[in-house]
Amino acid sequence: MLNSIGAFSSLYLATLVLLTGSGLFNTYMGLRLTQLSVSEIWVGALLAIFYLGLVFGARVGHRLILSIGHIRAYAASAAFVTVSVLIQIMVDNLWVWLGLRFIAGAAMVTQFIAIESWLNEQTDNERRGIIFAFYMVMSSLGTVLGQLALTRFPDMNYEPLIFVAICSVLSLVPIALTRRLHPALQVPAPIHARYYIERVPLSISVLLVAGMLTGAFYALGPVYALRAELNSEQVAVFVAISVAAGVMAQWPIGWLADRIGRVTTLRINALLLFVFALPLVGWLDFSYYWLLGFSALFGVLVFTLYPLGAAFANDNVDPDRRVGLSAILYMVYGVGACIGPLLVGVLMDKLGSNWYYIFFCGCGVGLSFLVRPTKIKGTHLSQDAPTDFVPMPHMHSSAALDPRVDISSDISHDPVFDELNPEHDAEPPIPTADSAPEAPVASSVRVD
Repeated sequence: MLNSIGAFSSLYLATLVLLTGSGLFNTYMGLRLTQLSVSEIWVGALLAIFYLGLVFGARVGHRLILSIGHIRAYAASAAFVTVSVLIQIMVDNLWVWLGLRFIAGAAMVTQFIAIESWLNEQTDNERRGIIFAFYMVMSSLGTVLGQLALTRFPDMNYEPLIFVAICSVLSLVPIALTRRLHPALQVPAPIHARYYIERVPLSISVLLVAGMLTGAFYALGPVYALRAELNSEQVAVFVAISVAAGVMAQWPIGWLADRIGRVTTLRINALLLFVFALPLVGWLDFSYYWLLGFSALFGVLVFTLYPLGAAFANDNVDPDRRVGLSAILYMVYGVGACIGPLLVGVLMDKLGSNWYYIFFCGCGVGLSFLVRPTKIKGTHLSQDAPTDFVPMPHMHSSAALDPRVDISSDISHDPVFDELNPEHDAEPPIPTADSAPEAPVASSVRVD
């Protein structure tokens, strides 16, 4: 296992550094704009447009990687992210910042597609679980480290932006120095949206709400904490606690869902979301440590909605349809992440910061209604259901890539390198301990 993880150390290190900068940046934006008396509408809009860039960039990123390869696509995207951050230091115009955040979102999702497809293709089926589990650990650890790094910048000037730019550039170093050649590109199967909407409407609704809650948390959670008279260091810890709790809860909640059922777990989750949000709507005043406790609870409840909804959807869709399902769920989640910050930003700006948790209450009530037992047939539509619970992908993860895909185009070779070395073959996947090394994957091979 350690040998398998060590083989991708450069990709893991790049992920850790990249997410450290990104995690710091999102929280910094909320704090900085709030200190400048910018309305919550703008704060929400800036993160919403970032998520819109993520959704849009997923398609563009695939084409870019197909054209120039993983390493060049990653490097070009890192350059766009770095430049977009540095321009924000030079230009104090919110409309310009909107455009820059869209570009950063599109560029960053290309970076994640490059890393994830790299991991996915050069890992055999038996080790794919542990490889991606460690990838998720590094992603979440980077987000938490970003919050903790923010505590080193209490003045909330432009120094954090320089730190983000440094992280973006440093994430290039492990990729540029790796001795592994980029693999074949995995292209998701065609998506038939109408089929999934009719087949798993409950999961579509759950993923939409999960996206709204997650987007609202990252955009307006720091603003709420600042309005609750927390200083910038305490706000960073407030966000970090929630993310860390959400990560640690993935497997326990998955274990519970595999035993009492996805729907029952979803309903309990929704009811607890309402119950724990209710005291925070403005009736009571809580100390800093109480707020940290509530933040951890909401991290557990919010960050487990995605995997619960996705697991229920996979239970009700046949295996040959699950690749398209992964893509449609990610798209719905991304749309929700665009809507949530905008909606909550308007509510907080017009009606007060307490509406941050009133929104959480409303989502809890809505989910409780959606997952009523009378709405569930009780039998799985897929022959191999129930499927295994899979932890939530990171918020910036492409999530549309899946082990069960067709490789329609082989870009295992570096075009320039191949011109000079026409006999050079791409590096094959890592073999298992009890198997012989495999030949390079051909373009018509199916990975199952």
